[in-house]
Amino acid sequence: MTHRDRARGCLLGLAAGDALGAPAENLTPEQIRRRWGRLTEIEGGGTDDTEYAIFAAGLLVAHGHGLTAELVAAAYRDLVIPAVTGPMRGAGFSELGTVQALRRGLEPPMTGLIHQHGWSDGLAMRAAPYGVFCPGDPVEAARLVTEDGRVSQSGEGILGGRAVAGAVAAAMAGADPAQVIEAALSVVPADSWTARNVVRARAALTAADPAQALHDAVVARHYPWTDVAPEAVALALSACLHGGGDVEASVTFAVSLGRDADTIAAIAGAVAGAGQGESGVPARWAARIGPATGKCLPVVAGRHVLDVADELVTAHDRARSAGGGEAGPAGSSASAGARRGVAASADGGGGEVNPAGPMTQAAGNDERVEGL
Repeated sequence: MTHRDRARGCLLGLAAGDALGAPAENLTPEQIRRRWGRLTEIEGGGTDDTEYAIFAAGLLVAHGHGLTAELVAAAYRDLVIPAVTGPMRGAGFSELGTVQALRRGLEPPMTGLIHQHGWSDGLAMRAAPYGVFCPGDPVEAARLVTEDGRVSQSGEGILGGRAVAGAVAAAMAGADPAQVIEAALSVVPADSWTARNVVRARAALTAADPAQALHDAVVARHYPWTDVAPEAVALALSACLHGGGDVEASVTFAVSLGRDADTIAAIAGAVAGAGQGESGVPARWAARIGPATGKCLPVVAGRHVLDVADELVTAHDRARSAGGGEAGPAGSSASAGARRGVAASADGGGGEVNPAGPMTQAAGNDERVEGL
């Protein structure tokens, strides 16, 4: 498959997962089964997950490997805040808090710390474009998404975005679901909540009732909200592994888990779509995906994810032709990772995915992610 085919599959899978999971958001698996049995058909449109992914892609198209938190904050001030004349409908806690912080004149990383919702899955839901832009280079994808995350998230919220960006970057290079999970683990600290949840979720899939086992392993039942990044990321990646990388199998299983169902399914759809390409997304789902309405982010109204995917591919090709390669302006992914602090995988070794082969050791488990 070509880079373009995988890119279109990734963002189309994200949008389809978002739309399929939207009516099941915040429901329990039991409530979903009573209402739909297994939810397999898209009933309406997508949510802020798709719109923020389009927004993130626009940042990469504009700035490429030179993206910084300051440029992301400027984009919020120039493109998002002026259009917010009333409530930001459908926006998550971290995004609402970020807009308030920016209006108060704060700068990153304080904008992601002040609102106390930095652990949410707001970055994870929009992290896929970073993997599309960095196929085969989870380290650089994670570095770039961290710059985005410093504006709106902190701690585990940033790690969730790094895990998703790394997973998508691996899938864009043809990694299988097991390798995709290793790539996600390679760019977060082994002792983080995110890494521990991913490892627990992977193990839970061997249970007789994997859905129940997943809930027992990673769901924070004591917490009143469902948009917890370490939970959503672990459930989404395990859904891809359970579905064998097939888009429909992965996404429908993700939705069946409930909780933050639209985000979990969007992440699963992005990872599986990157692996399977555009044709891997069911045609009946693809037909239901139209241009973004801009109900949360007016700046992306009228933008279609397939056009956005094509723009990301063009931006990637332009950066590579300019000498940035897959690793960005600072040089190779290994050296960039050493400067930024590439975290180790949960089995004691870090790594990055080679498009032609399996994981290679890259970092020690005493390293940490800069900016958290």
